[in-house]
Amino acid sequence: MIESQEKSKTSGVAKWFDPRWRHSGTWAFILNRVTALGLTVYLYLHLVILRSLAGGPEAYDGFLATIRSPIFVFGELLVVIGGLIHGLNGLRIALNSFGIAVPYQRQLFYGLMVIAIITSVIFGVRMFTA
Repeated sequence: MIESQEKSKTSGVAKWFDPRWRHSGTWAFILNRVTALGLTVYLYLHLVILRSLAGGPEAYDGFLATIRSPIFVFGELLVVIGGLIHGLNGLRIALNSFGIAVPYQRQLFYGLMVIAIITSVIFGVRMFTA
């Protein structure tokens, strides 16, 4: 009863941005779309950076100074995290499309996200200590 009253308080467009009462499938869908957008933006930025390297040795030296900054390293870590989440979630979707592990979608999603988190922590430690 209380839960239904709380649900009715959020209505219309506000429901779209309410993270409560979301199922794991919804979170998987949201993560897949957000990481796809992030990776697309990264691809564009990557091409812009590569174009700037055509400026010769001075441009390359400036590029090396830029990529060693902590902000740039953190951005690279975000790309790795996005790629892991998007790739592993895509693997889950592909398996389900072929009829493999369909009843275990939720467990597969949670398991793959745990793998993504563990791998992201390992990457993060190695990136910031190297």
